[in-house]
Amino acid sequence: MPERTPLGWFLAGASLIGSIPALILMTAHVGFAGFASENGVTMLQATFMVASIWALPANIVLIGAISGGYSIVATAIAVGLSSIRLMPMVAAFIPEVRGPRTRKRALIPLAHFIAITAWVVGMEKLKHVPRDMRLTFFAGLGITLTTVNTLVVAVVYWLSASFPPLVFAALFFLTPMYFLASLWGSAHDRSVHVAMVSGLLLFPVIHYIAPAYDLLLTGFAGGLVTMAYVRLARMRRPT
Repeated sequence: MPERTPLGWFLAGASLIGSIPALILMTAHVGFAGFASENGVTMLQATFMVASIWALPANIVLIGAISGGYSIVATAIAVGLSSIRLMPMVAAFIPEVRGPRTRKRALIPLAHFIAITAWVVGMEKLKHVPRDMRLTFFAGLGITLTTVNTLVVAVVYWLSASFPPLVFAALFFLTPMYFLASLWGSAHDRSVHVAMVSGLLLFPVIHYIAPAYDLLLTGFAGGLVTMAYVRLARMRRPT
């Protein structure tokens, strides 16, 4: 890799805003702006949600809870449960981004920007970045992603009256499809594939039985299936 200053590595991370994953995420936030507008969330509230919560599924859960009339406690629990998935992602990402002189007080605020797009792109690109510049590189990526998508939501919300609802729905649908493809392709272990397939197969059944708890129960059931697969695979390994 060519020699770069810290600013150069920051800008290198920021330049990934033009990558395919980042562009797909922006189109999804176009759909989110329409979703927020249709549910009575103001532009200021929608942009604050993007900047502060950042993870798109958690923002969707929050708006759904608001429109459903949930209490503050129930809403907080729902948003928190939807974001628990980020904990193992942060745990796996921190060792990759940490350098020999990285301080914890620098890692903590930047952990806010770890969501699926930043995680997938970061895990792919960090191996080409010197270890002592990885945190700077990721700062450029994460801060730029969050800032640009916050601005996208603000602009699209302002123009939302001129967008047909079908356009919002179509753009909104790109995100889960991209997430599935990215996580499948970036998986380094077959257990990840098992977890994804089991979740996709179990969700329709669980949604029919318990629609109010479908995501939580699907995650729990899919986790059990994956744990069973991992144990079975270990038992079959030759000693």
